Amino acid sequence: MKKYTLFVIAIVLALVLSACGGGAQSTAEPEQPGEPAATQSPEEPGLPVVLRVGWAGSPDTLNPGTGVLTEAYTIFALVYDTIYEYRLDGTYTLDVAESAELSEDGLTWTFKIRDGIKFHDGQPMTARDVAFSVNLYKNNTDFIYLNAYTTNFDTVEATDDNTVVITLLNPVPNMDYLLSYLYIVPEHIWKDYAEAPASTEFENLEMIGTGPFKMIEYRQNEFVHLGANKEHFANPPKIDEVIFQTFESPDVLVQSLTSGQVDMITEMPATAVATLQGDANIKVVTGAPFAPSVSDVIFNQADPENCPTDVGGLCTGHPALRDRNVRLALAHATDKQKLIDIVLLGFGTPGLTLIPDGLGPWYNDTLVDYEYDVEKARQILDDAGYKDTDSDGIRETPDGSRPLNFKMHWPSDSIDAPRLAELLSEMWGEVGVSLELQAIDPDALTAECCPAFDFDIILWGWGSDPDPNLLLSVYSTGEIPNGYNETGYSNPAYDELHAQQGVELDPEKRREIVWEMQKIVHDDVVYIIPYYEQATQAYRVDRFTGWITGMAKVELSDVSSLVVIEPVK
Repeated sequence: MKKYTLFVIAIVLALVLSACGGGAQSTAEPEQPGEPAATQSPEEPGLPVVLRVGWAGSPDTLNPGTGVLTEAYTIFALVYDTIYEYRLDGTYTLDVAESAELSEDGLTWTFKIRDGIKFHDGQPMTARDVAFSVNLYKNNTDFIYLNAYTTNFDTVEATDDNTVVITLLNPVPNMDYLLSYLYIVPEHIWKDYAEAPASTEFENLEMIGTGPFKMIEYRQNEFVHLGANKEHFANPPKIDEVIFQTFESPDVLVQSLTSGQVDMITEMPATAVATLQGDANIKVVTGAPFAPSVSDVIFNQADPENCPTDVGGLCTGHPALRDRNVRLALAHATDKQKLIDIVLLGFGTPGLTLIPDGLGPWYNDTLVDYEYDVEKARQILDDAGYKDTDSDGIRETPDGSRPLNFKMHWPSDSIDAPRLAELLSEMWGEVGVSLELQAIDPDALTAECCPAFDFDIILWGWGSDPDPNLLLSVYSTGEIPNGYNETGYSNPAYDELHAQQGVELDPEKRREIVWEMQKIVHDDVVYIIPYYEQATQAYRVDRFTGWITGMAKVELSDVSSLVVIEPVK
C-alpha cells in the first residue's frame, strides 16, 4: 500500500500482523477538537493505562476496501483478524483458523475456524463471516488493493459454522500471504454494503472487528483512539488504550517524544536521531523495516490516446516524460548517494526498482544502476533533440513547443520529501530541467495521481508486502483504470510475465520470472528509485517496557509490541 508516512505508499505495504480480537475498552472522550482526552501517566494505579503514539500521517479511511495510506493498514491490523497472520520474524501462522488442509491437486483449501471468537459488538464470529469477508474483497473490483489478493480465487464458501473452503482457479505459491491481508468483517453489518457503490461509500466509522483493539474514536488528520480487547482469544493487550496522534511538523513530532507528550514515535527526520540518542529517557531503534519501504520518483507516462477517461482519467502530464530518453537522462543526473547522505544521513541504500532489497531472494541484485554522470545526461538530451534554444538555461521539446519545466508534488505529511525535492531540483537543473516544487495534501495528491494522471512528477513511496506480487502488479496495464498503476506504464511482455509468476509453484522458476520483470522495468526507466530506507523509530524507556526490538525487522506500532508492552514499574 502507499506509504504516505515517508512519501507515502502503501501498499503495502504496512503489514498485517493480526493476532487480534474484540472487547472491553475505556470510553474517555476527547476534551477538544484535535486533542484526545488528557490521560494519567501509565503507572497510576486504578486508572486506564494509555499508550500515546506520535506519527506524521493519518488513516485516509476506516473502510478496508478503500484504504490507501499505510496508517490505515496499521489500524486495520490492530482492529481486525485474518485467517493467517504475518509475523516480525518473516513467518506466517494461523490466526482465526486452527488448521488448514490442501487437496492433492493444490486447488482446494479447507480451514477449520476457532470456536468462541466474538466481534467487538458481542456477536459471535463464525466461518460464515470469514467466507463473507473473503467474498467481499473478491467481488468488489473497485477495492484498490485487497481485491488483487483474490485473483486466483474461484469460490469461497462456509460449509458449516467452523469450516471455510476456498477453491482456486490455479494453484498458488503463497496462500498464507494472500489471506494475511483479507480482514474479517461482520456479515451482520457489512451485508448491507456488500456491493458497489455501497461497498466503497461505507465509512465504517464503528469499525467492528475481532482484533486485539477496538475503535473508540477517529478524527481524520487528528487522532485514532483505540481501546483494548481484554478477551481476545490469543493476545489480549496488557495496556487499556492506545492513541495515535497526528503531528503536522516533524520537529513537533520529535519534541512531543522528548517532552513526554507521546510515548513512542513511528518516524522522524534523520537529523533528529543523534539528539534522541543522547536522551537517557529515549531509545532509538533502527533497522530493516517490517514492510521494506521504497521511495519513488513517479513519472506520469499515461498516453492521452489511451487515457482511462471513463474512470476520471485526465492524462495531463508533460509529454516529454513519456520519452524514455528524458527519464534516462534524469536517472543519470540523480546522485543517489548524495540523497542518501543528506536526506537519510546514511540510513539507506540506493534503489533500483519497486522490489526492495529487503525482500531478499526476490530482489534482483544483478541489475546495474544508471551511474551518476551529468555529461552523459546532457548528451542524451542533446541527441534526443531537447535543446536550450533561447539560452534561458531550460531545454525545450524537440518541436520547441514546451520547456522541460515539470511540476513536482509530494504529500504534505512527508518528513523527507521537501529536502529530496530541493536536491533533485538542483541536480536536474544542471542538465537543463527545471521543477516547480509543491507539497500537496495526501488525499488531494491521491486524487490528482491515479487514475486521473493529472500531474507531472510525484515523490512518494511504497511499503512492501513480504511477497513481491503486489508491487509487481503496480507496473501492470490492468491496474491503470483503478489507479493502482500510478505511472500509466504499459508493456504486454511484462503483463504476461506478471500472470506467470502469480501461479508458478517452483520457487526458483518464480524467482527467475520476478528478476526478469525487474530488468524490464529498470531498462524502461519506469521510475527513479532514490533509495530503500531503513526504519527509524523511538520510544521512552521510562514509560513502557516490553517493546519487540530483538527481531530482524523494526516496527514498534505492530500488534506484536502493542499487545505485550506494559507500564514501567
